[in-house]
Amino acid sequence: MKAENKIFALVDVNNCYVSCERVFNPKLNNVPVVVLSNNDGCVVSRSAEAKALGIKMAVPVFQIQDLIQQHNVQVLSSNYGLYTEMSKRFMNILGQFVSEDEREIYSIDECFLDFTAYESLFDLTEYGQKIIQTVNKWLGIPCCIGIGRSKTEAKIANHIAKQKTHLNGVCNLVTMDPCSSEQLLAQMPVNEIWGIGRKHHKSLNQLSIFSVLDLIESNPKDIRRLFSVVMEKTVRELQGISCIDIEQDVPSKHQIISSRSYGQPIYELEDIKASIRLYIARAVTRLREDQSLCRMVGVFIQTGRFGNSEKYAPYIAITLNEHTDDLLSITQAATYATEHIFKAGFKYKKAGVVLLELQPKQNFVPDLFCDQAHRQDRAKLSDTLDHIHKRFGHHFVSIGLTQDDAATWRMKQNHCSPAYLSNWNELLRVK
Repeated sequence: MKAENKIFALVDVNNCYVSCERVFNPKLNNVPVVVLSNNDGCVVSRSAEAKALGIKMAVPVFQIQDLIQQHNVQVLSSNYGLYTEMSKRFMNILGQFVSEDEREIYSIDECFLDFTAYESLFDLTEYGQKIIQTVNKWLGIPCCIGIGRSKTEAKIANHIAKQKTHLNGVCNLVTMDPCSSEQLLAQMPVNEIWGIGRKHHKSLNQLSIFSVLDLIESNPKDIRRLFSVVMEKTVRELQGISCIDIEQDVPSKHQIISSRSYGQPIYELEDIKASIRLYIARAVTRLREDQSLCRMVGVFIQTGRFGNSEKYAPYIAITLNEHTDDLLSITQAATYATEHIFKAGFKYKKAGVVLLELQPKQNFVPDLFCDQAHRQDRAKLSDTLDHIHKRFGHHFVSIGLTQDDAATWRMKQNHCSPAYLSNWNELLRVK
């Protein structure tokens, strides 16, 4: 199959976090809603009604308090557990329409599909409509689909699908009338293109390239000479030549980071150690899900960046005896590291952990002289903890005190919705 004959679709959930919240709370429908970042700091998701009020992405919430009160904007804290579970269901539904090797999960709310094999079987616009209807029926969240001859073109088509309501959620640039598509692309700023940042946007404008259509009509070789081979691929993709295929193998991670800012300044070592234990548990969960092992664990604590108080931001890395995914061993090392770098008298605002020197579990060769019986016992313990967490949730069993919701170091979430899909005690109840 020639690259020129490929067809891709990008399926993207509209206003993902807000849409997930509306599934379980219909009172949020047709009213302005914003979802905030960690510690209820900035806006990270907005409903269409909130966008119409002029609320910008990433604006600090304290700057829009007047708008919130004047228009009764509903404000919610991020509920990442809920969004992750909804994302898994969303991706599983998409898997019903293509094979596993024709699907690439790009982010929590975006997925590329390879439609090449389906062009001769279906009207792809109608097939996209069927996907949207199925997702809405089975999951209750709205989405849009962009169809193009490359992943970059599909991304552009998805943007058009969101902007033009008459397309009913599906923009198919493959079959669209050329005059109509050129008109749409001429109206779209060049910085809407996937991978065009602020620096390249300015440089392209200096070359009189202001719209997507302007870049499409440019010479790829000239663009490569002036920018890079990556930019050349972007131009070719926009011209309908696929240069970026569906990725089957997720690149191995070089590190896993888990960190949070505290809800208020922390002074005590025990509070910081409790937070570090929680962050280690989250990081090790991701490590085990990836079937990886780590050889080194890093710990950092930080005072606030602002204000006149003295600054202190130490970091330390501890090398483990061998590559491992054992929660107890990694927690022990992180606790020692925390005690080593902590200094009394500072107002700590953030802490985090980093798992380093990762390698796939299948490639690990254990030390011939290690205690194999002890290793097997710890492996069974880790598997048991995983089973408990999957069945009862991560709050059921933890190492040390990490789940105290009243702790001063806990992330600020004053407007958080219930854990509808991951906590038995917070399931919706029909009366």
